Amino acid sequence: MQLKIMPKKKHLSAGRAPLMLFLCQMISALEVPLDPKLLEDLVQPPTITQQSPKDYIIDPRENIVIQCEAKGKPSPSFSWTRNGTHFDIDKDPLVTMKPGSGTLTINIMSEGKAETYEGVYQCTARNERGAAISNNIVIRPSRSPLWTKEKLEPIILRNGQSLVLPCRPPIGLPPPIIFWMDNSFQRLPQSERVSQGLNGDLYFSNVLPEDTREDYICYARFNHTQTIQQKQPISVKVISAKSHRQRPPTFLTPDGNTSRKEELRGNVLSLECIAEGLPTPIIYWIKEDGTLPINRTFYRNFKKTLQIVQVTEADSGNYQCIAKNALGAIHHTISVTVKAAPYWIIAPQNLVLSPEEDGTLICRANGNPKPRISWLSNGVPIEIAPDDPSRKIDGDTIIFSKVQERSSAVYQCNASNEYGYLLANAFVNVLAEPPRILTSANTLYQVIANRPALLDCAFFGSPLPTIEWFKGAKGSALREDIYVLHENGTLEIPVAQKDSTGTYTCVARNKLGMANNDVHLEIKDPTRIIKQPEYAVVQRGSTVSFECKVKHDHTLIPTVMWLKDHGELPNDGRFTVDKDRLVVADVNDDDGGTYTCVANTTLDNVSASAVLSVVAPTPTPAPIYDVPNPPFDLELTDQLDRSVQLSWTPGDDNNSPITKFIIEYEDAMHEPGLWHHQTEVPGTQTTAQLKLSPYVNYSFRVMAENNLGRSLPSEASEQYLTKAAEPDKNPTAVEGLGSEPDNLVITWKPLNGFESNGPGLQYKVSWRQKDGDDEWTSVVVANVSKYIVSGTPTFVPYLIKVQALNDAGFAPEPAAVMGHSGEDLPMVAPGNVRVNVVNSTLAEVHWDPVPLKSIRGHLQGYRIYYWKAQSSLTRNRRHIEKKILTFQGSKTHGMLPGLEPFSHYTLNVRVVNGKGEGPASPDKVFNTPEGVPSAPSSLKIVNPTLDSLTLEWEPPSHPNGILTEYTLKYQPINSTHELGPLVDLKIPANKTRWILKNLNFSTRYKFYFYAQTAAGSGIQITEEAITTVDEGKLAGILPPDVGAGKAMASRQVDIATQGWFIGLMCAVALLILILLIVCFIRRNKGGKYPVKEKEDAHADPEIQPMKEDDGTFGEYSDAEDHKPLKKGSRTPSDRTVKKEDSDDSLVDYGEGVNGQFNEDGSFIGQYSGKKEKEPAEGNESSEAPSPVNAMNSFV
Repeated sequence: MQLKIMPKKKHLSAGRAPLMLFLCQMISALEVPLDPKLLEDLVQPPTITQQSPKDYIIDPRENIVIQCEAKGKPSPSFSWTRNGTHFDIDKDPLVTMKPGSGTLTINIMSEGKAETYEGVYQCTARNERGAAISNNIVIRPSRSPLWTKEKLEPIILRNGQSLVLPCRPPIGLPPPIIFWMDNSFQRLPQSERVSQGLNGDLYFSNVLPEDTREDYICYARFNHTQTIQQKQPISVKVISAKSHRQRPPTFLTPDGNTSRKEELRGNVLSLECIAEGLPTPIIYWIKEDGTLPINRTFYRNFKKTLQIVQVTEADSGNYQCIAKNALGAIHHTISVTVKAAPYWIIAPQNLVLSPEEDGTLICRANGNPKPRISWLSNGVPIEIAPDDPSRKIDGDTIIFSKVQERSSAVYQCNASNEYGYLLANAFVNVLAEPPRILTSANTLYQVIANRPALLDCAFFGSPLPTIEWFKGAKGSALREDIYVLHENGTLEIPVAQKDSTGTYTCVARNKLGMANNDVHLEIKDPTRIIKQPEYAVVQRGSTVSFECKVKHDHTLIPTVMWLKDHGELPNDGRFTVDKDRLVVADVNDDDGGTYTCVANTTLDNVSASAVLSVVAPTPTPAPIYDVPNPPFDLELTDQLDRSVQLSWTPGDDNNSPITKFIIEYEDAMHEPGLWHHQTEVPGTQTTAQLKLSPYVNYSFRVMAENNLGRSLPSEASEQYLTKAAEPDKNPTAVEGLGSEPDNLVITWKPLNGFESNGPGLQYKVSWRQKDGDDEWTSVVVANVSKYIVSGTPTFVPYLIKVQALNDAGFAPEPAAVMGHSGEDLPMVAPGNVRVNVVNSTLAEVHWDPVPLKSIRGHLQGYRIYYWKAQSSLTRNRRHIEKKILTFQGSKTHGMLPGLEPFSHYTLNVRVVNGKGEGPASPDKVFNTPEGVPSAPSSLKIVNPTLDSLTLEWEPPSHPNGILTEYTLKYQPINSTHELGPLVDLKIPANKTRWILKNLNFSTRYKFYFYAQTAAGSGIQITEEAITTVDEGKLAGILPPDVGAGKAMASRQVDIATQGWFIGLMCAVALLILILLIVCFIRRNKGGKYPVKEKEDAHADPEIQPMKEDDGTFGEYSDAEDHKPLKKGSRTPSDRTVKKEDSDDSLVDYGEGVNGQFNEDGSFIGQYSGKKEKEPAEGNESSEAPSPVNAMNSFV
């Protein structure tokens, strides 16, 4: 850490403090450090921080704002006087005081007149420690009176005569600016012959015929009210004379040979002499017995006016103006006296003292005449103020002796003479504070050995504490020769050594207490170059190396870099750097120079240099074709605010003509080292007129290009700094969004340095409520791209503007954009929620919209939470996860899909904005009606006999209502797959087993089985089985079309050795071969199998696929009818038919977790699912245990 060594210090020999170093200091007045935490705790009298000017001219068309801001601890209260008496603002409804401030606003725009509030105002800021007062603020409304009506006769005179056209503008406040124009609002030309005087009159030294015109008009511009008044036109007619006599000069103004002029110190002294004569006289100025100040003297109005700025008493004296032409000369003497309003020599300063201390307030001012000094205490003349025994007044000085806390007050010094006054507030604050050490605890200082070490101990206390320094925990002695203590408490070790390492303790004491702080000092070894690079002479084309070995403190990490001629090494692969060495290969003439090795650590740096000389002549190169050499001799001419002309000399084109020049620029002020494309010109052109931007420090370079490529850049031109101007554009991407319910965050994309057009780039951020009558509120910020407006109402539209400005002025007025203050959660839930149950799986919900004001944000939509509370069948309560559907925008209805039939549902509705959800509406309960049941969970056929089969089943997994009964339909199928009569049987709902009797033996049956509720029939399940054969006959089981189980024979006969069976199998094999051929032929032709046609012909219309009104089930696809039977049965081997998981998927309606809606809330998509085949199509199988089965399996 580097600390500035203060000039004042004390020396202490180590021998005077064997075990500790005792250092103390005394200063005349206590200074309060600018530490924020410290300042928060200290009481302080009021200080005026901002006030309106003494002479305050207001615009009568706008509200009057009289500023008075002050700070203090505790915060001060404010009061006002008007014309020397108390101004009770509570009694005037037009006057308000800004909260926490003394600034007054007088609302004269709504009613009242500015003249009513003319007067002298003074503000007082008061707290328990004293009272500060403002200047006397004189309020006067600006005035721009009309010109007095007058009739002006035409002026007729001869060629060569002199002429004065009077202006005599109306007296305004402030005085107007005068100028002469014609009827076309064109300024009249002025010259040494014709000019306007300081009083506004137009003077002609001699007239010419071309001066004839009827529209000499004097205008008075009143800047404060932005109005211009016009005098009646003056008509002048110049008659040409055949001859006009020449004459020597005489003065038109001032009159006589001498005159007097008085001016105040610091103002501009303006002296004027206008002469007439023929030919036109020329004016000269001199100062008698002196010279005109060189840097403060200016000539105006063709040298007819002499101006001296910042005039002082030394500028008093006699000034002569001399008018001269060919016929003679005349002079006029002006005696100038410079007076002075009071000005400060020593202004009183705030004084912070501890009890029993002494101090002084000095108020010293000068002026001409000498100002009178008067003192006030807390705004009251000190002669009548309460007496303070510790205070003594001695002219311009107040002496305080042994002050007490009650001595705290604010003193005012008034220095006045006939030309003005000065008023200064200075407080005396008596504090009793125990010591505080402001330096951070355990600060670590690292210093290189043999260099000074500065250990900081910033402190505060009242009375002023004494400072003691110790080394080590036990206060071990410091045995060095000299230590230095600075007035700010810093301990300096002039030459730190290794044994200086350790912990140092700073102790601050006064009579109110003690404070201490430890700091730590580490001494590091210096960095040294132990092997330096050496001077080298090498031949061109050879290799050279420079060595640089560095030794450093082991705790510091050095970085070593190489420089050439104090700049970076060339960006060339011939230069390589390793840890301790620089190698240059293939050396050429350009490599000669000084090479420097620099070793840096965080605490120090060292360097060493060596010179490289390159010898031997360069061989004559063969002719080459190459890119051009860089241009040179760049020159800037015609330097204007927005343009400049650049010229250059082309380099060698290297045998390939230059096709174009590329010009680039660098902005050294905003982007040093970065080059940008400016323009391109043809290769035959060596000058370019360049357009410039304001407030840019331009440098230019030029590159040449031919067919082989582009040259290296030229050397940069001289720099050219363009004048500042107001910004041409405003920030873009202006947005206003609230991050909290009570704020408005205004953001924008700031201008870059190039776009700033001048110094002091700032942004005027303005806002007002869109729907209110409030005025624009504005702040000016810099170096940010965001401003947060706090305390805004929730979600209110605002108009926002961000305008760029700099020291030269404002950018064009920006367009207003609309934003919103922050959103908050909605306050009200949707009302009148209604549910219309469409069918067993679909419901429609309606609700009333929430009032826009209660949404408190951008309406995102409405969100429905719904869940199944319990089953209407089982009444078994269990937790079900809530489902959510969101409907965008202002919709007031929506569909709930995918509901379970015969269920008890609960829902509520919430409104959603950008902040989140509002409260939920009261829960709405509804029930879905019964639906058709799902298929029975399984169907088994067991115990086949000659004339009976036993059916066992499990109820549907989703009854979707109360089961009323089961329906069993069955029909026989003969060996040719012809279907027999269909038997319809109703089975009670409480049964899960049924025995069919009186069946035909050795007959195949197909079964269709489904459950029913009050809503209708459910999905059917199919099964096939065969009764057993009679004695000696084969009993078998054919697989059903959808996973039929195996039918078990009651008797088994060994027929493998029977002759009839062998013959039968041969016939079957032949028949199979024929059938395969026929199948492939028919399949290739695209037709249906005969069996399929028969089954279609015998289909039972009563067991066709069911289709509910809500479109839950569609018709069967013909694609299923043409599937070959190669993939086998889908029925498990245990002959249990399980209901497959449904592929039905209700695409949810909302935009929540599972669905979407159209704009009207209608359902998108349709129900889909796999359907059971028609009853006559169920004969697929993968098994063939018998010839009959083998034949049937190829249907």
